[in-house]
Amino acid sequence: MIDESPLQGVKSSIKVEFENKNQAKIIYDSIVLEFSTAPDFRSSMTLDLDDSNILINIDAQDSTSFRASLNSAMKWIKLALEINDLTN
Repeated sequence: MIDESPLQGVKSSIKVEFENKNQAKIIYDSIVLEFSTAPDFRSSMTLDLDDSNILINIDAQDSTSFRASLNSAMKWIKLALEINDLTN
């Protein structure tokens, strides 16, 4: 087992493309609060809206916290899309 990882951290910018600006805005508004209130001391996430895209920036101390943050972000987006589909 490796005691110390040479990994200094993981940073990533992810662009999620939507069909149109309106759909991106609805999803953004649905999940932005989750990003600002997610309690994690080993990573941070920001969310930005750019036309019909949502930009997710993750800065994590290690690969485990990066993966957890990415999984949470995708789960929130997927859930918001499913709820939006049900209401239309």
